[in-house]
Parts: sequence; C-alpha cells; structure tokens
Amino acid sequence: MKPPDSNHTVAIRAHFDSIAPERRSWRDRSQFLYQEDERYLQFCIPPGASVLDIGCGIGDTLARLKPLHGVGVDLSGRMIEEARRAHSEFTFVLANAEDCNALAKIEGTFDYILLSDTIGFADDCQKLLENLHRFCRRETRVVLSYYSHLWESVLKLAEWLGLRARQAPHNVLSGADVNDFANMAGFEPIKSERRLLCPLRLFGLGRLVNRFIAPLPIISHLSLRHYTICRSLHVASQVSSATVVIPALNERGNIEPAVRRLPNFCDNIEIIFVAGHSKDGTYEEMQRVARAFPDHNIKVMKQPGKGKADAVFFGFDAAQGDVLMILDADLTMPPEQLPKFWGAIVEDQAEFANGSRLVYSMDKGAMRFLNLLANRLFSFLFTWLISQRITDTLCGTKVMRRSDYRRLKANRLYFGDFDPFGDFDLIFGASKLALKIRDIPIRYAARRYGETQISRFSHGLLLFRMVIFAFLKIKAL
Repeated sequence: MKPPDSNHTVAIRAHFDSIAPERRSWRDRSQFLYQEDERYLQFCIPPGASVLDIGCGIGDTLARLKPLHGVGVDLSGRMIEEARRAHSEFTFVLANAEDCNALAKIEGTFDYILLSDTIGFADDCQKLLENLHRFCRRETRVVLSYYSHLWESVLKLAEWLGLRARQAPHNVLSGADVNDFANMAGFEPIKSERRLLCPLRLFGLGRLVNRFIAPLPIISHLSLRHYTICRSLHVASQVSSATVVIPALNERGNIEPAVRRLPNFCDNIEIIFVAGHSKDGTYEEMQRVARAFPDHNIKVMKQPGKGKADAVFFGFDAAQGDVLMILDADLTMPPEQLPKFWGAIVEDQAEFANGSRLVYSMDKGAMRFLNLLANRLFSFLFTWLISQRITDTLCGTKVMRRSDYRRLKANRLYFGDFDPFGDFDLIFGASKLALKIRDIPIRYAARRYGETQISRFSHGLLLFRMVIFAFLKIKAL
C-alpha cells in the first residue's frame, strides 16, 4: 500500500494546483529573469538531448531546452494539464518524484535530469535525489538550479509587494547544503555556478551586468541563481583497452625510448605515432620502431595539417582503444606515469585526467622561469573559467574515454578552431560536457633530445586570446 503523502507534500501540491492557471502570466511578467536563467540551462543542456524535467510545472523551461526526447514530471495535476495543453510534443507524467513507485511508469535513461527549483520544495531532498539513479547512465548529468539563500529576504519583499507570485513553504538551501544532499544520495557534484546578479532588464543594463559583472570572482557570490551539476556514482562503464597517441615533430631520438619505457598497464594497448613535418627523420624512425617491436600494436601515421592539435585529433579519430591517452614525444612526462592516468579512469575517479607538472618539484632546467609563471597564471584563470580545479593547463598528457571524445568532438567548434596545441580544446570541451576533471601530479623531467616547440611570447599571446574567448563562451553567456 502506498504510504500517505506528508503534510508538506499535500500543502505543496495544493499550492501549485491553485496557481497553475496564472502561472504563465507570472512567467510573462518576469520574462527577463526566466530568459537569463534559461540561458545558462541551455549552455548546460544542448538541443537535441534527452531530458527528464523533475518539477516541470507548465513545461515552458523544458520546451526552451528543445530536447529530442523530453519527459516532464510534476506532483500537481493542474500543472500537468497546463503543460500537456501547451507542449503536446513532450510527455508529462503526474507523479511525486519522492515516491520511487510512482516513477516506475517512466522508462529508460536520459542525457540530462533537470530539477529547476524542485529541491527547494521537496519534503525529503535526499530521497528525491536517490530516486533519480534509475534514470542515469555514466554520461548523465543532473542539473540542479535554485535561488540563493542570500536573496531570501529580497524575494519575500517582492512577494509581499505583489511583484512576485506567492510562494509555497520551501527549503532555503545554500550551495553547501545542496552538495551535502547530493553526496548523501550517491551523486558527486562536478561543478557549481552562480549567475544572474540583476533580475530586471533595466533598459538593457541588466543583460550587461549579468553577462560581464556577475561571473567575476567574489561578485558572483551575490548572484541570485545557483546551479550545481552532478553525476551518479551508482553507474559506470567498463573499459578494457587503451590507445596512446604520440604526436612527434623532430623527436627522432625519443621514438624508441617511448616504446621501451611504456608500461604494460592493461591487456590491450594500441600505440599510434603521428608524425609532423619533421626534418630529422622522425617518420622513418617511427616506421623502423614499428617493425622492430612486432609484439606491440603500433601504428604510424602522418598528420594531414600542422600543429599538435591537428596531430592529436588525427590520432584520436583513428584510435580503437576505450581510453585515449596523449604522450608527448619529448618524454618530459615520463611514460612510466601513465598507469596513474589509467587507474583514475578505470576506478571512475576522473572522466578527464589531466597531467599536472606543477605539484611536485621538477628537474633543474625542465621549465624556464617565465614559462612557470605563465603556467601558474593560466591555472588560476582556467580554474575560475571552468569551475573545476586545474593546476596545469599545458601538460601534454590528457586522458579520457573515447566515447566522451566523440561527444566532445561534436561540440568542438563551439570554442572556435585556433588552438594549435589541443590542450584547451580538450579542457573546454570536457568542461562543456561537465566531465569530472582531475589533475594527476607527475614528475616533470628535463628533455633529453631535441628542442621545445613552444614559443614563450607568440604562444603566450595566443593563450591570452583563448582565455578571453573562453570567458565569452563559458562565463559571459
């Protein structure tokens, strides 16, 4: 027998039933606020995805996300009626999401699960989140949006003045509270964002404030809307093979050592050498090494264009392994460290494992002082940009699942196509997908053969251009 709803749930249902007929008119009055809120949701949830909207209300937010497959759930029968009337292209289910049996009528898994303000009205936030695991794959992201607890008094005043719809009793939660509920329910918070400093249009001034001022450090803490993106820890996909892509330009002396020093960290390792337009016989050396090690699965390719990014992505596109790895041919990231990256992916500690040269001390002469300062600065900027900690943006070793790379590649042009290294394409792409990024500290070694391909000043200016471009694409939405 189904247990009776709590007094809180009964009150919430009655409230939303009563305001359902006027819900759209209130939404129209606060059109700017909803547009600003949904602007970030559209960044998190791309069109054409499958979306489960828990607490969908009249379905307008779900419709704005333009999912290929959309399902809305709400405990208010009147809200569901309004949603079905306005958005017949989607499926709307009358159910209390805190009742796991009521959700049994919904089949399959989803790319994204959205709870827009829903957690604030839940009787049991932990139970609500626990019921969502059944709809998750490893790639599924749960997006929680809610009002900042710092704005509670202002919002109550707006309600009292008749500038905001009357509200049901709700939970006033901080970002830390939401993270705690997610952790207790078996979800891992990947990143948190704070947006929307000005809820009013103010003749266009509100858009400028929300775009360029609200995302700034410290100021962002005053924002009205908070967002937490999580992944389920109850699901994982198995991996059994790896491809190590080694791009090389004038690295003839490092080709054989790369093969000899590569540990046998899994049963099926594919090595792909991608030759640039070398002048020291690197390509010929790759061919010789492939013949000299017939017991290794070695492929040799010539990149079609120029630059490391072109070589890496050319290799990734040809790879057959479940996990893709980049190993720079200069071997300053010791190949012996790759098992750490493999372990992070296999044990689901990371979905994007990023090498960091700046945690341990490094060999004398391994990195010039100005390069070190620039790397420290870019680490700070990128941590802020992607809302995940990253201590080294330019370490060449980056590791991810091939399935995630395919999704990243499909959205790669969102960030432009002027990164000659590929590091930033991968970092920004992983952030856009809300992958769990984790730094893997490595011992950075001095180069034993050849010279660095990095130009401190010309490439440094290019990196600052990338930071500005990423700010416009990630923060200043």
